[in-house]
Amino acid sequence: MTTVRVSAPGKLFLLGEYAVLEGAPALLVAAGQRAVVTAKTAPTWHLTAPGLGVGTITLGADGSLPPGLEEDLSRQLTLFDSVRRRVDSHVDSPTGPQELVVDSTAFRHDGNKLGLGSSAAVAVALTTALICARGDVRGRSLDRDTIFRLANEAHRSAQGGSGSGGDVAASVRGGVILYRRDHTPHVAALPAGLGVFAVATGSGSSTVELVGQVAEYRRNRPEAYRRDLDALSRLAESVTAALGSAAGVLALMDEYFHALVELAQHSGAEIVTERHRELRRLAAESGAVFKPSGAGGGDLGLVFGKLEDVDVLQSTFTEAGALVIPVPSDSDGVKVETS
Repeated sequence: MTTVRVSAPGKLFLLGEYAVLEGAPALLVAAGQRAVVTAKTAPTWHLTAPGLGVGTITLGADGSLPPGLEEDLSRQLTLFDSVRRRVDSHVDSPTGPQELVVDSTAFRHDGNKLGLGSSAAVAVALTTALICARGDVRGRSLDRDTIFRLANEAHRSAQGGSGSGGDVAASVRGGVILYRRDHTPHVAALPAGLGVFAVATGSGSSTVELVGQVAEYRRNRPEAYRRDLDALSRLAESVTAALGSAAGVLALMDEYFHALVELAQHSGAEIVTERHRELRRLAAESGAVFKPSGAGGGDLGLVFGKLEDVDVLQSTFTEAGALVIPVPSDSDGVKVETS
């Protein structure tokens, strides 16, 4: 039997939310949390997904989802099926039967999703594992461009066609990247003296729903939408210059927060919540800047401040009941850990 173990990191959107959907750049960093997929050749296909609460299920002869699954379970496994089909369409012959374990438990805390891009990380790790299972990577360098393309297609399909691909790119590449939709990401670096960490705001939110509300705003009020997105895009386009100094990043993140507030108010989407505002006030009292991360809503926020103040800031937010999530200075992208 051949066993392959692959891991891929989650992500944090530091800047560029919503604007990236219009072609503006986004700044992302790979998270420390990783999805892990183990694939082992087997007589028949089996899938276990503890992060979804899915025990071992027997799949079809080609790895497809079996008929008769409960609707909720089938919906949860849509991403798996989408990845499998994309990988099979890429290769000359379908992948042989595998015993798969998809572990995304690192992306949950007290029963809530942390909003760190678990589905994108799973898509990347699973795509890589299925390619490796065929021997297409073993002993050679990973073709990250192919992994990104297949994983991004599968992830976007599973989300109903929405998404920029930035989360998938961060999972593939790791580290800090500048990303434009459907373009090769560029390696970036945060300025010396800047500290950043994430905080979980206490409840989950649906990226698909929030993006859908903004899309409805675009359809119903195109001129107002264009004004709001132009404001976000102008700020996002200035990110490269801002990365030259910690002060430049702090000022840009503060401006981007206000632009997100405008979009939230005009679209009716709860991108910025009352909890976000509370945490922003807490950050401001310590001379730091707070903003939502990603689509917004109840998931994550980011705190930017001076590097020497980070330890004190983290203690302040912990005492306020927020779950502090450190942001690694450098996190590997997708990697085959054992084979």
